[in-house]
Amino acid sequence: MEEKIRDLLEKAIEDAGYILDEVFYGKEDNVNTLRLVIDKSGYINVGDCVKVNEIVNPILDEADPISESYVLDICSKEKGSDEDE
Repeated sequence: MEEKIRDLLEKAIEDAGYILDEVFYGKEDNVNTLRLVIDKSGYINVGDCVKVNEIVNPILDEADPISESYVLDICSKEKGSDEDE
């Protein structure tokens, strides 16, 4: 499933200046989750995640590669650090 989704989305994400680092599809807390981990030169911010969401949503809606309902999660490669706490 992950490879099929990567093939479907990777070019559009790269064309927008991002790297599709990881694709995960599975259950988290009993919820089907599609997680796209993105990266780019510099920092990823919320606006970047929103932009990628706006790019991939129409593609996923049209191709409909996942038959069941799921949550789409777009996040950065670096989840942050506890060092500053």
